[in-house]
Amino acid sequence: MAANTSADFLVEVGTEELPPKALRALMDAFANNMVADLDKSRLNHGEVRAFASPRRLAVLVNSLAYKQEDRETTQKGPPVAIAFNDKGEATPAGLAFAKKCGVDVNDLGREKTDRGEWLSHTALESGKATKDLIVGIVERALSALPMPRRMRWGDSVAEFVRPVHWLILLHGNEIISGSILGAQASNKSRGHRFHAPGEIVISEPDKYLATLEEKGFVIADFEARLEKIVSGVRCLADVEGGSAVGDAALYDEVTALTEWPVPLTGTFDKAFLSLPDEVIVATLTNHQRYFPLRDKANKLLPLFITVANIKSKEPQRVRNGNERVIGPRLADAAFFWKTDQQTPLGDRCDALATVVYQKGLGTLRDKALRVGVLATMFADHAGIEPALVARAAILAKCDLLTGMVGEFPELQGTMGRYYAQAGGESAAVCDAIGDQYLPRFAGDELPSTSVGSILAVADKLDTLAGIFVLGKKPSGSRDPFGLRRAALGIIRILIEQKLDLDIVAAIEAAVAQQPASGEDNQETGKNLYEFIVDRMRGYFSDQDARFSADVFEAVRVRRPSSLLDFSERLSAVASFLQLDAAASLAAANKRTANILRQAEFSDGTELDASLFEDDAETKLFIALQTARKTVAPLIEKRAYTDALQQLAALRAPVDEFFDDVMVMTDDEAIRNNRLALLSELRSLFLDIADISRLTPEQE
Repeated sequence: MAANTSADFLVEVGTEELPPKALRALMDAFANNMVADLDKSRLNHGEVRAFASPRRLAVLVNSLAYKQEDRETTQKGPPVAIAFNDKGEATPAGLAFAKKCGVDVNDLGREKTDRGEWLSHTALESGKATKDLIVGIVERALSALPMPRRMRWGDSVAEFVRPVHWLILLHGNEIISGSILGAQASNKSRGHRFHAPGEIVISEPDKYLATLEEKGFVIADFEARLEKIVSGVRCLADVEGGSAVGDAALYDEVTALTEWPVPLTGTFDKAFLSLPDEVIVATLTNHQRYFPLRDKANKLLPLFITVANIKSKEPQRVRNGNERVIGPRLADAAFFWKTDQQTPLGDRCDALATVVYQKGLGTLRDKALRVGVLATMFADHAGIEPALVARAAILAKCDLLTGMVGEFPELQGTMGRYYAQAGGESAAVCDAIGDQYLPRFAGDELPSTSVGSILAVADKLDTLAGIFVLGKKPSGSRDPFGLRRAALGIIRILIEQKLDLDIVAAIEAAVAQQPASGEDNQETGKNLYEFIVDRMRGYFSDQDARFSADVFEAVRVRRPSSLLDFSERLSAVASFLQLDAAASLAAANKRTANILRQAEFSDGTELDASLFEDDAETKLFIALQTARKTVAPLIEKRAYTDALQQLAALRAPVDEFFDDVMVMTDDEAIRNNRLALLSELRSLFLDIADISRLTPEQE
């Protein structure tokens, strides 16, 4: 694009400190929304970059056009036969269309279609100036952000995630006039709250980052700031001979809390190392956003790294301040650790009856008992000692009543394991208590023991059943009870750990146990099954591109009662789709299904070989009998891939049958016999999947 037709554009929205855990999502969404609206508005542009710091969201658009592209627009008018009378004179309809288009009726064009000839008018629509469009574009981009919570401030009616204090709308070196969220546009930003609190003029969009960094002590580039923090933390950890503890989410959050990050090392009393590692890590990371350090033997050191948002002339004072904060936190944790162990975990079971789990679903004790029933049922099926899962289930929620979990909710389950160990419970029970919430999120680890897996599935299924019975299943993007996560957890455990549980029977049992269950239990169970299967679609598509939508639907319609069985059928159908015979047999099954449906044929007609009139009928009949004997034992042992490979041999007799035989003959007996033959063919495949739903590439 020529230089005189475009210029870089910058929008910056200055606010109070934005929610750190949401900052990256807000930043990315702002840029994506801007791109979508600019494209929709026909404004040509180059690269679009997003920036964010605790007090700002910004988007820089390279080479944004000064105006929209011109475009031709065509309006369709009335049919010519209506626009003109038999004498060729314009009718009121024709004149009205001409007036609407602003031209003489004789200057209108004509468009021929299959339905006749119509009047039309094509005009060149001049593009609007960017400066007249950009305020609306920015407003729409901001209003569509995924805000955790909207607020209003002062007497303003504007709503945003935080109060807005300044606004930059800069196209080249021109300030675009306008007001958004109560702020008037200018070219003035603001620097670091302490190092450079005054206004900072941004002369041109491409000087935005450098100006803020040099004059404002603000690194507005989120990724650059993140890289600086990661490298700084790692460097300090290397100096101490250790490695930092912290996942990507923690690094993102610290990045969202700082504009001028300065990593510092701090210490805490090594006596606190007697606490469980998880307690120390949770105290430092979740409460303080510090990075604990581990030595080369993976043992925690009495050290941490904090990232200050200020370059202090006296860094020791900053370090001392952070150390003073963490000491009382760890002291509180040590107090809870000591006090909680004075009451054995099992002694807290009765107290669960005093805590409401969810209105309409009873108390925590009620939930524990329901989970115990489900887990015991699963254990019987899986060959696991029922007493172990029953004990784990009744103890699983007891740590919710401890002081430690009250202070650190994220340690539920983890502390239950420790307290169960202190109470002399078996290793299997302790591990199951610790594993009950796994996996907590996508990609998280799975339970490490079979008892833990059974308990985790039972707990998640009870949660799903209870909320579904209450009629509060997720809608849209809202999922306050984490039901999608629970369903995916069940899927991963059953499939990846090869637990062959009857999920349909399990759902029925889980729903029947709910206090609010009633006459519509069957419908609730069906809806819950479909909800879980819907999660499977995404799970499998992420695993393997072969598991396309048609492959998934081919299995789904058979409603396998075991998710592991569902998985095995999917793999078999995906493999079948690669065979040369797949396209022909899928088409034959589709044709067969249509014929049977249109004929309203119902199973029950016995095949009579004496009614065969064509060799193709006999050949197909013999092939089906042979296939049934071969395939039945394979299906029995779930060797679905082998079974479908055997069925692929039916291609030749099936093709010959459809080439040579008229199914819907006038003779009713022969017609019904041929329909029964096709029904036998279809049922052979339906024992595995409905391959008529496949859409393989044609040879």
